[in-house]
Amino acid sequence: MARDTTDTQPIEGTDELVGYLAAGNKPRDKWRIGTEHEKFPFYVDGHAPVPYGGERGIRAILEGMQQKLGWDPIMDAGRIIGLVEPTGQGAISLEPGGQFELSGAPLESIHQTCREGNAHLAQVREIAEPLGIRFLGLGGSPKWSLADTPKMPKSRYEIMTRYMPKVGTKGLDMMYRTCTIQVNLDFESETDMRRKMQVSLKLQPLSTALFANSPFTESRPNGLQSWRGDIWRDTDNQRSGMLEFCFSPDFGFADYVEWALDVPMYFVIRDGQYHDMTRYTFRQFMAGAARNE
Repeated sequence: MARDTTDTQPIEGTDELVGYLAAGNKPRDKWRIGTEHEKFPFYVDGHAPVPYGGERGIRAILEGMQQKLGWDPIMDAGRIIGLVEPTGQGAISLEPGGQFELSGAPLESIHQTCREGNAHLAQVREIAEPLGIRFLGLGGSPKWSLADTPKMPKSRYEIMTRYMPKVGTKGLDMMYRTCTIQVNLDFESETDMRRKMQVSLKLQPLSTALFANSPFTESRPNGLQSWRGDIWRDTDNQRSGMLEFCFSPDFGFADYVEWALDVPMYFVIRDGQYHDMTRYTFRQFMAGAARNE
């Protein structure tokens, strides 16, 4: 997630939420692929993780990338925490532990996605290597403990850091010590969405096995092929895991909305400030639970 956005349009009912998802239907000639590419930065000298501040920190990389690319800065409480291409064709953001993420542009093929990823890596190396920083593409942090891992100054992560230990034992590991490559796909109809959702969920165990890439934790073998996969088994089971209702033969946009309405929120943004809303579901929020806060 590169930039948190706000919308002052009141939501009158769940039909509007269903309609928002349905509005994502696209004809096949408009289908695109969007990938999110994360990696761990580290110092070549000593292999320590890279903090946000300082002359050789994450902020310096972002400022260098801004000068090189001409992208707009994403700010949080006066601090640069990401970049966005002015026409919406990609963004750079930070995960909680400093994982550096490219949120790619919508592209037509996996070949274009590959070229985009390689170009991004070349650009970020040009800025980072003079600072003595390189990047590691693994599913889990192989060396650093949670205490060793720096925290990025993003307001949403402060809320999530407080919340995660309440709903699982490994949520902070997920936030601060994992990386991934994610894919976003278009659909042409509710039927097409259903098929893609069901197939993608069925493929999750297979893809976890095929791309297992996190066998080390705190400088030792952890006994797992995919430590990252194990982490997700107890991160926040209210919003992750195998969504069994998606396998209904008539699963549709409305079913997903009904499920999402009963998942606890993270925050709302009012006047540029983040407010913790983890005690409410969105259904409760829509009913006015936080009206006087």
